[in-house]
Amino acid sequence: MVQDFIISYAKLIVKYPQKLRIESFNIEEGYDEITLYTDPQDVGKLIGKEGKMISAIKTVISGCKARGAVNYRINIKPIE
Repeated sequence: MVQDFIISYAKLIVKYPQKLRIESFNIEEGYDEITLYTDPQDVGKLIGKEGKMISAIKTVISGCKARGAVNYRINIKPIE
């Protein structure tokens, strides 16, 4: 659910949506790490000015914690 939201939201922001890829790893009980891979030109767009875009995404998915009791960490990395 969270991964679907992130990928669909990111496709609206980036210039190259066909290059988006997402991976999710369970780090420990109740804690997941989500890595969003994108074109190097789109990394700045996903982070936003002063980190406001990524902060907004984190705020929205923090609401999912109430339903699933899972904390999420989001990383944005360029495709190499």
